[in-house]
Amino acid sequence: MSTLAPLHLLREPWNASEGNQSNTTAGAGGPWCQGLNIPNELFLTLGLVSLVENLLVVAAILKNRNLHSPTYYFICCLAVSDMLVSVSNLVETLFMLLMEHGVLVIHASIVRHMDNVIDMLICSSIMSSLSFLGVIAVDRYITIFYALRYHSIMTLQRAVVTMASVWLASTVSSTIFITYYRNNAILLCLIGFFLFVLVLMLVLYIHMFILSRHHLCSISSQQKQPTIYRSSSLKGTITLTILLGVFFICWGPFFFHLILIVTCPTNPFCTCFFSYFNLFLILIICNSVVNPLIYVFRSQELRRMLREVVLCSW
Repeated sequence: MSTLAPLHLLREPWNASEGNQSNTTAGAGGPWCQGLNIPNELFLTLGLVSLVENLLVVAAILKNRNLHSPTYYFICCLAVSDMLVSVSNLVETLFMLLMEHGVLVIHASIVRHMDNVIDMLICSSIMSSLSFLGVIAVDRYITIFYALRYHSIMTLQRAVVTMASVWLASTVSSTIFITYYRNNAILLCLIGFFLFVLVLMLVLYIHMFILSRHHLCSISSQQKQPTIYRSSSLKGTITLTILLGVFFICWGPFFFHLILIVTCPTNPFCTCFFSYFNLFLILIICNSVVNPLIYVFRSQELRRMLREVVLCSW
């Protein structure tokens, strides 16, 4: 991806001179440092799949009044964030394909403005997606540990304030990033935010898993059914592994890329790692595809509603 590259500002470090970049690239010019040539069609396909999936999720939640609760509103916002990732990716890829085939001819200055707008949309959707993953984890934590007080703690008004705050903060932060992207402090803030969300999810989900395991242990000891306990414990372990594993695999390489930009912009290993930037973007888009499977399709009520939405659309 060359002309309208998503988040092109992060593709290569700006705090290294061109001479140093060329030298380090030559020094690390092995076969593993050539990067991956990912076709635009793959970006387009993944974007379309993610868009359809998350659009169905939003339609199902809005259509079913039984799903009009803070928990599902947060899931709906996550789906909207992932939709924005998909839409920005689709728009960018379509423009690139049209420009590569000579169908669309745009002045260079207009291309730069479009690039900045798309970058801001991508950055905003990434920030909101990460934020709502953390909000969903907190909501689940309150559901388990404060079940009797959940409706008084997570009121509709607080949920609306939370959602509005996330969208506002994501928009403002993305605007600041596009404006001051050359400042390492901005990248450090992004890295710190990712680590905060990662640690938050680790602590909350592991705590929830330990509690559920303790309850299952108590129940199995009273009913003398250790087989059921082991089965439920194994299922909980698998679910926790999927949740945290998918999050780390999809988001980890991108933020490790940011860490290397700050810490070692001219190191041969880091330069080699930078060449895989498009792969890291593919993983983020894959996260938008996988999120509905993890956070939505596990709900029986939502699955039923999705079937109705799909059948009605036909």
